[in-house]
Amino acid sequence: MRGALILMVFFLIFVSASLLIPTPMFPGNVFCTLIGESIVEYTECLSAVFNGVFYSVILWLVFVVVARKLEEEK
Repeated sequence: MRGALILMVFFLIFVSASLLIPTPMFPGNVFCTLIGESIVEYTECLSAVFNGVFYSVILWLVFVVVARKLEEEK
């Protein structure tokens, strides 16, 4: 349950940050470039979603690893 909450919170943080920062962020801008010109009007939102998924999954994995290490120490 905590893991899902962590994942959702960081997803929302990174989507919001990607939408508010005026410069393109990696990896969202790379994915949108790879998709092509057919999504030009959705590039900003799609890039923000890619960034949110990418960075929230990384931080969620860090959370899971740290939580397991702490449980093993007990």
